[in-house]
Amino acid sequence: MASKKKLCLIVDDQEFDRSMMRRVFAHEWPDFPLVIARNLEEARARLAEGDIGMVFLDNVLPDGMGIDFVQEMSTSDRMKSVPVVLVSDFPTPFMHAKAKAANVYEVWSKRQFAVPALSRVMKRAALMV
Repeated sequence: MASKKKLCLIVDDQEFDRSMMRRVFAHEWPDFPLVIARNLEEARARLAEGDIGMVFLDNVLPDGMGIDFVQEMSTSDRMKSVPVVLVSDFPTPFMHAKAKAANVYEVWSKRQFAVPALSRVMKRAALMV
């Protein structure tokens, strides 16, 4: 039986940023399945549905901080193994330190959300060969 392809979850409250991330994916992998969440509540629901292979998570959301959500994910047997890239307008040294402690794959500024970086983490997560 063939395994179902893992999805990437994009969590961002700004339509402009969600569109940019979808465009970057579409440029290189037009058929890659994406799931979108506008806040942490929606992200929790999408993660509960399963089949999420990686999360691209904004840090500042209307209902909480992305970095705190990563720590929440780390307490769940089901979610702790899902790789997370924290994507922020202004990553700070404090955010990097907190992300490292939470086993975040990488911390990017939104300007860094581009094909080379995306390809690197997708390969690392074994979502692309």
